Amino acid sequence: MLNKFIFGFLGAYVTLISFVDAQDKTVNLKQISKGVYIHESFLETKDYGKVSCNGMVVISKADAIIFDTPANEPASKELIRLVTDSLHAKIIGMVINHFHEDCLGGLKVLHSQNIPSYANQRTILLAKANGYEVPQNGFDKKLNLRVGSIKVKNYYLGPAHTQDNIVSYIPSKKTLFGGCMVKAIGANKGNLADADTTQWANTIKKVKLLKPNVVIPGHGKFGGQDLLAYTQKLFAEKQGN
Repeated sequence: MLNKFIFGFLGAYVTLISFVDAQDKTVNLKQISKGVYIHESFLETKDYGKVSCNGMVVISKADAIIFDTPANEPASKELIRLVTDSLHAKIIGMVINHFHEDCLGGLKVLHSQNIPSYANQRTILLAKANGYEVPQNGFDKKLNLRVGSIKVKNYYLGPAHTQDNIVSYIPSKKTLFGGCMVKAIGANKGNLADADTTQWANTIKKVKLLKPNVVIPGHGKFGGQDLLAYTQKLFAEKQGN
């Protein structure tokens, strides 16, 4: 009952304070708790059509960190404007979840604004190999960042959607940005071109140990731990579980 109340309240709160570009609606910015926002942009794909893509913004004491760029450069420019002009925050860093376009399609724009970027070492290698803008600062298993008074822990827990995918967790908010490793309720398995379907469920099992209350997937609606359970079950059959 408590979880239903919390998410019912959050849903109403999100609607009230959404920011949308009035001209071309390239990006939406929605607050889900104090200092935590989901940014939503749209990627045109050959196989799936126009796909909604989620990222996260965390703001504290007039500083901000962005998790994944919007899917393209125009949307990334718009997100920078919204954070700086509408939310009056300085962007001090950028974390990339994995090497696909829906995570780093606007990275060149952020680099042009002298915003430092962080990613798993595997992401740096894969971005370079695939001709993408390359994140600047790498880590292996864990990266701790601070934005104002908020700590964010970034973990590489194993392969799933890609070999390099990470999760970003805010302990004080019990909020997890899972990226494309985490599926929204009802979603199918999606793009498996770079996936490790034999390890996906095991990696999610490790993510569940963080015990988040709020989980943001790479695509679709955010929710709670039920998204992790759903994703684990979706891929468990590949492991004979």
